[in-house]
Amino acid sequence: MSQKVLLTAKEVDIILHRLACQLIEKHLDFSKTILIGIQPRGTFLAKRLKALLEAEYQIKDIALGYLDITFFRDDFRRTDKPIEANKTEIDFVVEDKQVIFIDDVLYTGRSIRSALTAIQSFGRPSSIELLVLIDRRFSRHLPIQPDYRGRQVDAINNEKVKVCWQEQDGEDAVYLVPTTNNLKA
Repeated sequence: MSQKVLLTAKEVDIILHRLACQLIEKHLDFSKTILIGIQPRGTFLAKRLKALLEAEYQIKDIALGYLDITFFRDDFRRTDKPIEANKTEIDFVVEDKQVIFIDDVLYTGRSIRSALTAIQSFGRPSSIELLVLIDRRFSRHLPIQPDYRGRQVDAINNEKVKVCWQEQDGEDAVYLVPTTNNLKA
């Protein structure tokens, strides 16, 4: 079985515009709102949304940071491979701000639980929301749901959702890929 295209570049672009509009409806000028891309793959989506909000919708001074959750995960010691952490870049105050976590795929919810723990090191936000490009329903281990979702996908455990970004993969697309083992997506 080969990979199936879930989203083309055009569909990704349409979804990004829709997500940007939903954020504007809720947050207006973003003066009290912070975008946090979850390392590593959520950073591409976060950068794109910020650029879109600034260029297309003339919203200025949007705070954008990147959060590494590697050592906050409950499964980071369950691998024989060396652990490679990413860089956390949060150079603003989180205290009493509205934080929007941004990630490419919501699968089990464990990454978001880790992000909730990690963000506490930077202060206590007034609220936290979750924006994802792909919501894999029926695969949650924790009771976590997105506030904003690009597309909801029903995928079984031996399928992986692969999000490709132009900046890293040379194309914008989302695929459903069969796997022979239980890879996380």
